[in-house]
Amino acid sequence: MTELSITDAAPQAPGSGEPHRHAHAERSRIPTWLAIVLAVVFGAGVALQSRVNGQLAAAIDDPYTAAAISFGSGLVILLVVLGFWRPGRVGVTRVREGLRAGRIAWWMLLGGLAGAWFVTTQGLSAGVLGVALFTVAIVAGQTVGGILFDVVGLGPGGRRPLTIMRVLGALIALAAISWAVSAQLAHDVPPVLMLLPFVAGVGAAWQQAVNGRVKVEAGSAFTATLINFAVGTTALVVVMLVHAAIAGWPEALPTEPWLYLGGAIGCVFIAGQAVLVRVVGVLLLALCGVAGQLAGALALDLLLPTSERPVDAATIGGTVLAVVAVVVASIRWTRHKHVALAPQPAGDRSVSRAS
Repeated sequence: MTELSITDAAPQAPGSGEPHRHAHAERSRIPTWLAIVLAVVFGAGVALQSRVNGQLAAAIDDPYTAAAISFGSGLVILLVVLGFWRPGRVGVTRVREGLRAGRIAWWMLLGGLAGAWFVTTQGLSAGVLGVALFTVAIVAGQTVGGILFDVVGLGPGGRRPLTIMRVLGALIALAAISWAVSAQLAHDVPPVLMLLPFVAGVGAAWQQAVNGRVKVEAGSAFTATLINFAVGTTALVVVMLVHAAIAGWPEALPTEPWLYLGGAIGCVFIAGQAVLVRVVGVLLLALCGVAGQLAGALALDLLLPTSERPVDAATIGGTVLAVVAVVVASIRWTRHKHVALAPQPAGDRSVSRAS
């Protein structure tokens, strides 16, 4: 992964006797272009998970149980792998030590709560809105969240200033979202159903940032994913039990195996995002998610439609424009990427750890 370092023999800053000290984002083991491609692919995975979880919720008429099944199945998969994967177990120990030493805050372990809300909104609104409309609301929230969390330095790469190209890329992405959703808004869509996935998108950007922090501390994307699923599953099981006590349990579970793949899909893209957020930052990761989710959602709505709403030119044009946004935001004008350092806990003066 990328490693931030401060050059000790740095030149003096103009007009001062102090050396010019700033963080250089060193060359990553993952090339930036490959990280961007993978981030787009993982974005398409989110759209696929939205379809699976939405269909499961519709089949059992219970979005809360569907969300718990999705997260719970992912946790079971990860726990089985943990028994054979020693680096994952070592990572859990490192996270525990990091908490005691104050290198990471306890709330950074709660990314799974945002993931729990994300899959709940998939069940609540994806089937009604259609995957394309649901996805554009999600990525709108991700774009806004990506800008915010990069500026405050929540991600593992520290603060990333909003350059002209990054701001332009974000604006293009928002324009793409507006274009893609414009035609479908003519239908009778309850506004609250658009708000739910938007908030979930902001939460997804926060989840990517804090999971990246946990991944750096653990030295393992697997550990960050495991903690994410453990927290999310716990929250969703509580919600499921409360809902079942009020409304009862689903009468029967569907027999189609593919309806239970949401958790496995989530394991893949959450782990991948935890790795890539340190390479590309929260904003660019979110913009790649815009392109990937729109492209994946468009493909699903074209090949496997769940509603009678036609896929129109606006949705296609918005998807293409989202890809342009990723290209624009990834353009750099300098050889070295400078980032402001994230605040370090007291007593820990190192800039970062290798991962």
